[in-house]
Amino acid sequence: MKKILLILAIAIVVAAGKKDTAIEYVTLSGKITNKNSDSLVIGQRKIIKKIKVNSDGTFSDTLKIKEGNYVLFDGKEKTNVYLKNGYDLQVTLDAKQFDETIKYTGKGELENNYLADRARLEEKKVNFENLMALSSLEFQNSIKSIKTELSSLLSNSKNMEPVFVEAQKKEIESLVKYLSETFESKQKLLAFKGKETPKFKDYENFSGGNVSLDDLKGKYVYIDLWATWCGPCKAEIPFLKEVESKYHDKNIVFVSISVDRIKDHDKWKKMVIDQKLSGMQLYAKGDQNFMKEYMVDGIPRFILIDPKGYIVSADAPRPSEKSLLELFKSLGI
Repeated sequence: MKKILLILAIAIVVAAGKKDTAIEYVTLSGKITNKNSDSLVIGQRKIIKKIKVNSDGTFSDTLKIKEGNYVLFDGKEKTNVYLKNGYDLQVTLDAKQFDETIKYTGKGELENNYLADRARLEEKKVNFENLMALSSLEFQNSIKSIKTELSSLLSNSKNMEPVFVEAQKKEIESLVKYLSETFESKQKLLAFKGKETPKFKDYENFSGGNVSLDDLKGKYVYIDLWATWCGPCKAEIPFLKEVESKYHDKNIVFVSISVDRIKDHDKWKKMVIDQKLSGMQLYAKGDQNFMKEYMVDGIPRFILIDPKGYIVSADAPRPSEKSLLELFKSLGI
């Protein structure tokens, strides 16, 4: 009996020792063919770790993190990864075909190969612009197919972390909900077409004086609702400048309306100068009525109005989208 108790005591000590030596960091290593930069970045809202990539594309490092989803960025392309202390992941990819070739081996491979497969499936099935252009019936059929295929991929990926699986189920539901709500909003905006436009009055003109929408009748009006703090708005600036330059002598006026708060009025004026913004630059003076009437719940928002003051599109293509020039061409602008 004493011998059995001694064996049990030794087993307990060994088990406790193993618990104490649990690995409290992630090991990330691998090789990148045709690398885009000399480093990999692991981050969420901020950079968590920079990992050096050697001249031959190999890399290896460790990081201590909180379990969850992160972004892996190679200087040009990015992908989602799931990390947990104790994982020992080897990554291989060809940066010229980033999504198509990324593969994981080692501890944590199941969750991360699933994420890679999901990204490839979403790239194939979730074309946002095409989905938003469908009829209601076509959209419902497409969204059902997307949910079925994503759910099937998840259920067929075995032996993954239960916490990870539950989180992925919620992400699929969130994606479907987002696409459905966005489609519904798009349908409401389509109903604006052909109606008389809501008006704005006496917005401050950077060039001096005030401007009202009625002052611009006689030409097409392409409106950009933006703000100095809006990253996606600023990303459209180079494209907007290019479109404005192309159509500077056509029957259309480009109007950028800053919806910055009153306290940021000077920031607006400074950005107009620093970025050499072209077109007509207006400031809404804190007025939100025009935005509300157009059901604006996010910026940038682009609006196209015809010379008589009727709405062509309450949610027009962005300057970065080819469909904008196609729309202009169809209108004979």
